[in-house]
Amino acid sequence: MEETISLKEIFEVIKKRLLLIFTFILVAALAAAIISYFVMTPKYENSSQFIVNQSNQEQANQFTQTDIRTNVEIINTYNVIIKSPAILDTVATELQLDLTSSQLSEKISVASEENSQVVTVTATDPDPLLATDIANTTVQVFQDEIPDIMNVDNVSVLSQAELADEPSPVAPNPILNIAIAMVLGAMVGVGIAFLLEYLDNTIKTEQDIEKQLNIPVLGVISHMDEKDVRNEQFGRASLVNKSVRSGFDGAKKTV
Repeated sequence: MEETISLKEIFEVIKKRLLLIFTFILVAALAAAIISYFVMTPKYENSSQFIVNQSNQEQANQFTQTDIRTNVEIINTYNVIIKSPAILDTVATELQLDLTSSQLSEKISVASEENSQVVTVTATDPDPLLATDIANTTVQVFQDEIPDIMNVDNVSVLSQAELADEPSPVAPNPILNIAIAMVLGAMVGVGIAFLLEYLDNTIKTEQDIEKQLNIPVLGVISHMDEKDVRNEQFGRASLVNKSVRSGFDGAKKTV
């Protein structure tokens, strides 16, 4: 027999386990805050740009649409060359970094807009000054080495990375991390709430009896706690007092 669950039952389960769900949300948010502020290392980034173009004005005046398209297509090759050992080994040597070319490559990203001759080199590092130096040095070394590597001289520095007075880290983002953790905590809390409800096979209501045992309910015995018993005794005592008082008053009138 296929079982169905109504929205009312869903809300009843959530309401019943609301404290559990809020506990998961709070724990997840607290853990994300601690990790974001005290465990994860802040990372800073800075960018330098260069443009792929001809090096002298006379050649530039002879540019055609084909030349521009060729420069755009060659950028894909330049993006690979920038992160190659031929460039990064020199960058590491100039900056006196104890890093291999592959390790330095992980700190650098290269991007260009579609159909644009401008390439942006972005460096990321826990030290904002080093991130700035890596970006600028990488572009400078690339500009110096590309004539020997590709036998062309069509790279010009467009802008250099500059260190801000008060640089802000790009990672981690505590607010975003906490928000994501709260959503995940809520999902886990709701999931565990329904799991506990599914595993709970105890019979609590007359509806559970009809559902589990498939028999009709003939009667229900109400639960009474100590407070209800005291109230019941107090009510009976009040009725007795009223009866005695009424009998006494009736006897006085008769006399």
